[in-house]
Amino acid sequence: MSATTNNAAAPNAAQGAAAVIELRGISKRFGKSLDVAAKMAQGLKRAMGGTVPNTVVRAVDNVDLTVRRGEVVGLVGESGCGKSTLGRMVAGIMPPSDGTVLFEGRDIRSFNAEEARQAKLKVQMIFQDPYASLNPRMRVDEIVGEAPRVHRLIGPEGYDAYVDAQFQRAGLDPAYKRRYPHQFSGGQRQRIGIARALAVQPEFLVCDEAVAALDVSIQAQILNLFMDLREQLDLTYLFISHDLGVVEHLSDRVAIMYLGRIVEEAPAEEIFARANHPYTQALLAEVPRIDTRKRTFTAIKGEIPSPINPPPGCHFHPRCPHAMPICREQAPTLATVAPGHRSACHLNSVG
Repeated sequence: MSATTNNAAAPNAAQGAAAVIELRGISKRFGKSLDVAAKMAQGLKRAMGGTVPNTVVRAVDNVDLTVRRGEVVGLVGESGCGKSTLGRMVAGIMPPSDGTVLFEGRDIRSFNAEEARQAKLKVQMIFQDPYASLNPRMRVDEIVGEAPRVHRLIGPEGYDAYVDAQFQRAGLDPAYKRRYPHQFSGGQRQRIGIARALAVQPEFLVCDEAVAALDVSIQAQILNLFMDLREQLDLTYLFISHDLGVVEHLSDRVAIMYLGRIVEEAPAEEIFARANHPYTQALLAEVPRIDTRKRTFTAIKGEIPSPINPPPGCHFHPRCPHAMPICREQAPTLATVAPGHRSACHLNSVG
């Protein structure tokens, strides 16, 4: 992949900027709804001395994260670690079970109806699957133009010109705007998704594996488009991906997530040069590079535990080669290990 990006100066520009999104102690749990018969069966089993298995999924577990205006924050982790759930809470698609989401310094729960509507327009999401995220029964001009029309960002007289402008900005030919999604390639559909998100004039984009379903050559085009749009529109990104190569190209700062928790956070250059957490080090060790093309790659030993029954203490300890007794008993907290670099590992407090 060769995405031509230049974000070397971006971290300094965003470092002192105000926070757009702040997550404080955010958690998300999913539980299975039981009908009356199932509840009675569980009660009977408990009465007879049996145990009822826990059916609560801890998708996100007490996460703190700040995204400042103008920066790109990469959120990385294995599949099933809670990245997409966290992104949906940032975008306002689902509420957190616990914790606080601040938008531009204010708790979103304090917003009145109009303030909440404006905040949701300012934060938009681009989804992973360009095939499933577009309504197959709508023409693409309707997909892109529906939200700005409903929210009265444009009137009937300027509708066509506005939609055309969104298509052109996303690198699409407006001549094809009356086609249906199935008449476009995967890369074109992702551009339609980008045009739809930008049509409501957002300030913040949550990109959930936005290039994962695309061919490598198309990935580079979409990544370059993201960075061009960042410069043109002064956008802020939360870029969710399991591809460290993509994150290295795009991000100013990187947060590493494991089983619902942030285990390390630092500027992108710091993460890739001096990763601190054993999980981050294991991920980086398996990134294919030209100078390591002859070595044999092996996956991180063990499987990611179930979020229904996560291990006690540090969630990574069953797979960590450096695990100590304290790792099995006590969850480490994110602590500063270098300027702007935080890591949650007991190794940092040893000796």
